[in-house]
Amino acid sequence: MNDSVALDPVDLELLRLLQNDARMTYRDLSAAVGVAPSTCLDRVTRLRRSGVILGQELRLDASRLGRPLQALLSVQVRPHRRELVGPFVERIRALPESRALFHLAGPEDYLVHVAVTGTSDLQRLVLDEFTSRKEVARVETRLIFQRWECGPLLPPG
Repeated sequence: MNDSVALDPVDLELLRLLQNDARMTYRDLSAAVGVAPSTCLDRVTRLRRSGVILGQELRLDASRLGRPLQALLSVQVRPHRRELVGPFVERIRALPESRALFHLAGPEDYLVHVAVTGTSDLQRLVLDEFTSRKEVARVETRLIFQRWECGPLLPPG
C-alpha cells in the first residue's frame, strides 16, 4: 500500500524551506517559492491535512539542561511478545532520560537514545531501569560523541 502524496516542485521547495526553518512567515515562504501568500497558505494547509507535515518540533541542547552525556542503548527483549512489549515501551517513553525509542528488526529489539548527567547516571539508568526488568535479556551501550543533522527529507527522485 502506497500512502505517498503527489507533490509538485513548489510543494517540495516549501517542504525544504520549512525543514530548515519552521518559523518562516507565509510572506517569506511565498516570496521564496514565487507564489502568492494565499496560495502558499493553502499549499501548507494541504500538506498538513494530508499528513505530510506532522507538526513542528522544538530542539533543545541537552548539555545546557544538565544532561551532557548521550548514549544509544541497544535492548533485546525476551520473550518478544505483545503483552510485554506494550508496557516496556510505555515505561521507557516515560523516563525523563529517554529522547527517542525505535523498534527494530534484527538481533536487538529496541534502540533507545538517552541523555544523562554523567557516567554514574548512565550506569544507574541501565541497571535500575533496563536490566532490572525481567523481559530485558541484554543491553549494549554506545556513547554519542557528536551528532549532525541531515536533511531535508524529500521524496525519492
